[in-house]
Amino acid sequence: MYRFKDRISLKNIFGSVQFSVIFFIAIFVFFLYMLGDISEDTRVRQEESLNSAVHRCIVSCYCVEGTYPPSLDYMVKHYGLTYDKSSFFIDYRSEGANIYPEVAIIRKGERHE
Repeated sequence: MYRFKDRISLKNIFGSVQFSVIFFIAIFVFFLYMLGDISEDTRVRQEESLNSAVHRCIVSCYCVEGTYPPSLDYMVKHYGLTYDKSSFFIDYRSEGANIYPEVAIIRKGERHE
């Protein structure tokens, strides 16, 4: 008569440890994947917000002064436009005082082909 029928064997211990380690690694990889996805979503929202802010400044300048802003620096200085210059490049091309300027916002550190 065995007093302790269910003995814990080394095989069971290592099997549960392996399962725990594999499960932890899987959760960690999933966490890193989601973190990268959230980071990309944040960059996309920042770009959309910057695009909206630039166009609002352009329209505000036209409403107040009757002409479109001559440069990006003009909007920064007179209309309070701020953005992260290390993350974004704004290509601003003004064709004239009464022609809506061309604006391109480019994320730095990305290759576009």
